[in-house]
Amino acid sequence: MPDDPFHLHRSLGYQVTMLARVIERRFEQRIAEFGLTRVMWCVLLAAGREELTAPSEIASFIGIDRTAASRTLRQMEERGLITRSGGAQDGRKIQVRLTPGGRTALAEVLPIAQENAAYFEAKLTGQELAQLRTAAAKLLADEPRIVAKL
Repeated sequence: MPDDPFHLHRSLGYQVTMLARVIERRFEQRIAEFGLTRVMWCVLLAAGREELTAPSEIASFIGIDRTAASRTLRQMEERGLITRSGGAQDGRKIQVRLTPGGRTALAEVLPIAQENAAYFEAKLTGQELAQLRTAAAKLLADEPRIVAKL
């Protein structure tokens, strides 16, 4: 429709989604040699650098639902990247910890994550980057947390 003011490729949602996909795809291609997905990388960060141990905390930190978190944790445990153990008082309280292999993966992939971020940030001036971060925070403010189903 010629009079329709909506243009998909100019819509904010489309542009932000495409940008996120490009950034994620570039990163995932680079970490595939380590046998990691972006979500696995986020778990390594959550458990390693943020010291989160509860699956629900990890899921919330990453922005995924508990089912996706459980599936990812199971895969990572099978690969020897994490351990999951029951709490001392209550077997339902699972504690997630990085294994030595998980700590190694975190250390090896961290420079790749930093380079990926720097690659895209370098396309903007310092002022543009600050404005983008401010605008993103403003758009996300007061929005209910939407949990992705991965």
